[in-house]
Amino acid sequence: MSRDLAKTGTYLALHLTIGFTVAYLLTGSVAVASGIALIEPMVNAVAFFFHEKAWATVPLRSGHFRASAAA
Repeated sequence: MSRDLAKTGTYLALHLTIGFTVAYLLTGSVAVASGIALIEPMVNAVAFFFHEKAWATVPLRSGHFRASAAA
């Protein structure tokens, strides 16, 4: 397994665990917390897609929004 795939998997597990924990603490319901923990990342993925599309329309100007060397 590549390092990037392992990193993605562990981040997903962390994200789902935090989402479930916060939702459970707020609702006290395992069912509701499970639903929120599973649905929220899907909604975020769709929002991210449209966020990227919107940013693709922003014209680049010299000296602004430069990509860092680490990215």
